[in-house]
Amino acid sequence: MSLDPALALRLESVSKSLGGRTVLAGVDLAVPVGERVALIGPSGAGKTTLLRLAAGVLAPDAGRVTVLGQDTAHLHGRELKQVRRDVGLLYQLDNLVPSLRVVHNVLMGRLGHWSAARALLSLLIPQQLGLARSALARVELAHRLWALPGELSGGEQQRVAVARLLVQSPRLMLADEPVASLDVRLGREIIQLLCSIAREQGRTLLVSLHALDLLGGHVDRVIALSGGTIAWQGPPEALSQPVLRRVYGAEYESLRLADVALGKGGA
Repeated sequence: MSLDPALALRLESVSKSLGGRTVLAGVDLAVPVGERVALIGPSGAGKTTLLRLAAGVLAPDAGRVTVLGQDTAHLHGRELKQVRRDVGLLYQLDNLVPSLRVVHNVLMGRLGHWSAARALLSLLIPQQLGLARSALARVELAHRLWALPGELSGGEQQRVAVARLLVQSPRLMLADEPVASLDVRLGREIIQLLCSIAREQGRTLLVSLHALDLLGGHVDRVIALSGGTIAWQGPPEALSQPVLRRVYGAEYESLRLADVALGKGGA
């Protein structure tokens, strides 16, 4: 099958097993450039594995993963470095380096663009300082440029991680439950920020979410994973309680999903 430049990500009959357990089974997925997609589903449904496949961190056991027009199974050397530079991954935990000041943590997003010499120099004299300031201003943290991560709140640390993603300027942004450790208000702010950045810059965004009340109409499509397969997909307003009950199974009651306000839509 020919590669489609209009797609940021494509999975064709992709399967992946980890620790002897099938995590994804024959998944087919196409994500157009510029689309904002939310991944939902119960624990162990395969959301993190799908994102790691999209980031090129994992290789499929079967099927093909195409990222930004490149088949990840055949990436080596310069092509692999290019794709890793163009794909940004935001984790549940911010992954900041505690001993480095905010400016250095933010500028780590430029490592894929710099030579090794420039990266080392930046530890002494921060390179592209204006870019770091601008990114921090975008997340309302310009005044924390020289702070250490330990001096920031949890929400501020995650916004620094978003600023790092901004300076990386990836074409494909992946976020693996980036707000799971934050309260609902802060989580909503981070999701709104990621979606705004994607919309304004024409970037593609895939974000996995545990709390469904954070969807908030910011994404174009919701994909529900269950048992390693795509159980449902559609616009967020089409989500319904019958869909959630079918997708989440035993977790439906424990997560209190019946209390989540959804748009009108059928199953």
